[in-house]
Amino acid sequence: MKLTPHLLALCLIFPVALNAQAKHSPDLRTEKIEWTWADRPESPNPALPNVLLLGDSITRAYYPATAKALDGVANVYLFATSACSADPRYAGQLKDYMALAAVPFAVVHFNNGMHGWRFTEAEYAASLPGVVGTLKKLQPQSHLVWTNTTPVRKDSDTGATNARIDQRNRDAAQVMQRLKVSMDDQHTLMQPHTDMHADDVHWNTAGSDLQAEQVAASIRKQLGH
Repeated sequence: MKLTPHLLALCLIFPVALNAQAKHSPDLRTEKIEWTWADRPESPNPALPNVLLLGDSITRAYYPATAKALDGVANVYLFATSACSADPRYAGQLKDYMALAAVPFAVVHFNNGMHGWRFTEAEYAASLPGVVGTLKKLQPQSHLVWTNTTPVRKDSDTGATNARIDQRNRDAAQVMQRLKVSMDDQHTLMQPHTDMHADDVHWNTAGSDLQAEQVAASIRKQLGH
């Protein structure tokens, strides 16, 4: 078949368009199960400040005890996700959640280091300034508190290992120090308490309650209590 100038132009343009689309497609290294989870007080007290716990399933586990510890001090909200900070979807999830919550947060206590093991430690560290920037843009009045990632009981061949967690925590601490973001050291808190693991990654009720005490204390400090 003889190519007319019109068909020739289409043949030349279409591959370029496909290449451009591939070049700009998100770098999705998803997990087998992906999820988001949000919670808030049943009846927020308008006289109290709002605080947000931002993290993953570990954050979700210490959320109830943290909310109880801050009863009468703050309205405690939760947004948890399986997307790590290096995931290109993460910033969009934060924007969508903030629009959904539709309240100003006096404190955002955040961590996202126990997911995204298909991203390198360098990629994880490089993503953190963007997370801080996004939070400051979405919640400019907030005090930010970064909390590091807790140890695992047993290293995984395909996921978390203590060596990788240690590296992520070191890199993140340097970033937060440079950006003048406060820190809640949950890793040091939980390192002596491997007996409180409910499985290789998560903590039992006693462990989550112990975490919540320190989370609540770090938030009270930011609120001036």
